[in-house]
Amino acid sequence: MGDTSRTGRSQIRRLELFGTKGVVTRCRDFTARALADWGWTSAEPEGDRERVDDVLLLVSEVVTNACLHAGGPRELVLRHEGGHLRVEVADGSPLAPARRPRAPSLPGGHGLMVLDRLAEEWGSTPLGAGKVVWLEVALPSWAEGTHTP
Repeated sequence: MGDTSRTGRSQIRRLELFGTKGVVTRCRDFTARALADWGWTSAEPEGDRERVDDVLLLVSEVVTNACLHAGGPRELVLRHEGGHLRVEVADGSPLAPARRPRAPSLPGGHGLMVLDRLAEEWGSTPLGAGKVVWLEVALPSWAEGTHTP
């Protein structure tokens, strides 16, 4: 596969998923391999290295939410072009993500707050009988125009 971080070509990677056992780890590992292939993990600026960690956390959150609230994810899609990444997680529930009231003393309930904080944009789109929850991020050096091929 070519280095899309330098050429600007778009690349897509798909991972079909079944069930919930071990799925978060599988999706994180799949994403980490794709980011390495696309040159994200060898990024020099500290902000870029932190962004890789953010992406892995975001993937964990959307996949975990699909496991907890939608019967598990069906597919993870990564779309990369020129330092920009779109993550899509398809599931079988038509219900859009919604904040639920949570007790401060109980763990969990922070997933959508993490998306709000770390993703540049995120949302959900109906897909058949289910939906796709998507998010978008970019390497800071590309946004600032400082990336050097």
